[in-house]
Amino acid sequence: MKNKFLLCVYNKSYEASLELRKLYENIPDKVAERHGQVRIIDESGEDYLYPAGYFAPIRLLTETKNKILQKV
Repeated sequence: MKNKFLLCVYNKSYEASLELRKLYENIPDKVAERHGQVRIIDESGEDYLYPAGYFAPIRLLTETKNKILQKV
């Protein structure tokens, strides 16, 4: 998945780490992709691997992406 952000659509066994219907930043990881996983920054603030099927790709306007990534 090449999307910068993914929407969590399933979190069984990861309820403490993933919130349903929340956007997560996707970190590119070709090795993980080959194994059906995605690397995201989860609720801990760290990046971890999760099953790709737990997320749905989402398209955002460039302006929206920039606002999300903007440092406060």
